[in-house]
Amino acid sequence: MFQHLPGFRDFYPQDCRIRHHLFREMRFCAEQFGFEEYDAPVLEPLELFTTKSGEEIEQQLFGFSDRGGRAVALRPEMTPSLVRMVGAKISSLKKPIRWFSIAEQFRYERPQKGRLRSFFQLNADILGEESIAAEAEIIALGIHTLQKLGLIHEDFHVRLSDRQLWALFLKANGLPPELIPPVLGIIDKMGRERSPTSPAHLAVLAPEISSGAWEELFQRIGQFRSLQDASKLSMFLQGQAVDPYLRSAIGQRLEELELLLSRLEIMGYRAFITLDFSIVRGLAYYTGFIFEFFERQDGTQENPTRALAGGGHYDELFQKFGYSPLPAVGLAIGDVPLLELLSKKEKLPPVAFTRDISLLFDSLEGESSALSDATALRRMGYAITYTLQKGKTISRQLKQMEPGNATWICLYEAELLLEQKVVLRHFANREERILPRENLLRFLSENFPKRVS
Repeated sequence: MFQHLPGFRDFYPQDCRIRHHLFREMRFCAEQFGFEEYDAPVLEPLELFTTKSGEEIEQQLFGFSDRGGRAVALRPEMTPSLVRMVGAKISSLKKPIRWFSIAEQFRYERPQKGRLRSFFQLNADILGEESIAAEAEIIALGIHTLQKLGLIHEDFHVRLSDRQLWALFLKANGLPPELIPPVLGIIDKMGRERSPTSPAHLAVLAPEISSGAWEELFQRIGQFRSLQDASKLSMFLQGQAVDPYLRSAIGQRLEELELLLSRLEIMGYRAFITLDFSIVRGLAYYTGFIFEFFERQDGTQENPTRALAGGGHYDELFQKFGYSPLPAVGLAIGDVPLLELLSKKEKLPPVAFTRDISLLFDSLEGESSALSDATALRRMGYAITYTLQKGKTISRQLKQMEPGNATWICLYEAELLLEQKVVLRHFANREERILPRENLLRFLSENFPKRVS
């Protein structure tokens, strides 16, 4: 007996219906915000991910050599493919670019609650816009999408941080520029690892720095991570910087943070935002504001599981790929933790498989008429079903139908067909009428219009 691989899922028809519902709502919200859909190959050159995404992604790649000897990988994220695509036509694309995708991605990691090896994500990015408005728009899209799916303020919140402020803080504490990325990588793991991070974890990065200096920095990092009030944040950071240039840079960045929060306030989303500088995010290419969406518990605290969504600013990634510089901010909403939360909150709607019209017959003549009408109705855009088995009575066919399986039922009864008439019954209210068969298509088109796709 065969089973699916660990960390992968089977999607039975009912599961597919739920997935289609999720994707339909995501696509609708992205288009409401003016985003256009794109897609990219699921298989990309391995180097596309190994050189730019950071150590965390590198360790999770499904990478192998194809029959042509090329090193390839199943995409673990969409952003490098997006950069490759936009970079190839960067001079001809109108800015800002608003693109989104709903795509499957793969990471070889230990399957656990909210985390699988195969998952789908809504990815939405704004490229070519330098202002804080792009960050606000992306965060607003994420909140709006979760609200559209039925989640409310008591269900989730957005934890907002800034890698630029983190970098300025570390510089103000005397850390050399080359040590900032690996230190941020360690900070990102604080609170998520089984063994607590200690000054010793930092010290291994540069043994020449005294243990006392690392101990002092570790304490200050802990203070910074705990700040959630904008005024206390300003006082703390300004107190760290002695150099006038750094003080000025910190002040300017704090003003940009206030502008972002003010814009989200105007848009009606500020109540969802929590300042939380314990958020660093593991992907190495983030350079500015970063954010993660988490479930709340009891309306106050987040559930310490995988984030529902996350993203941030990555304005240097295009240059790292060899293209012209382009500011960018993106968001990813994963289906696995989101579906778990929607199920937990009972926010998944019933998604029964519904046909527009079911055709029932009790004779060869009835079957012949039904098959002919089915073809015409399908060409008009209706979803049609009928029995494939011979000799079933109409009453038996009705018993096998489940509630909600069809909006209309059309009965091709032998006696009425002698007069070229059929019975059309509305499934929900049981109202029915006898129609000349030649009027069936016109009646349905006038009372139950369908768009031909």
